[in-house]
Amino acid sequence: MPPDHPHHHDHEHPHHHGPGHNHAHPDHLHSHMEPGDAAADLQILTTQFIDGFTAAKDKQAYLKIAGVPLEIGGGDTPALKLVDVELRTEWQVGTASPSFGSRELSYLPFPGEMITERTNMGFVYVSMAEKRVVDLRAFLRGRLDR
Repeated sequence: MPPDHPHHHDHEHPHHHGPGHNHAHPDHLHSHMEPGDAAADLQILTTQFIDGFTAAKDKQAYLKIAGVPLEIGGGDTPALKLVDVELRTEWQVGTASPSFGSRELSYLPFPGEMITERTNMGFVYVSMAEKRVVDLRAFLRGRLDR
């Protein structure tokens, strides 16, 4: 039988959020970032990292302080050595997406004020057998997940 009053009340009911949420265990104190918040946080960290690196007088010291490894891998294969740090700037000047019922993309060029600039960094590691570029965002994400 349906209740005879609407669900919206002026008084509070205790809600169980299940394990993993702050309300379930008072000693479980950490925040849960929304995906959009985490992406925005990562963008801020990426920008600050790049600004700091480009301004640093001693780039090697900056990388050490930031915890960027000079070598990665190893074990069964030769370790890769950090040899370059690359910066790449891109400008998004439009968007393209699949069109309904067509093999053509639906294209929307942006007006000047909507064009956005993105700068990213990559750490270039090499060995005798391989070259690998580690994206700064992946590096920072790994550090944040610790």
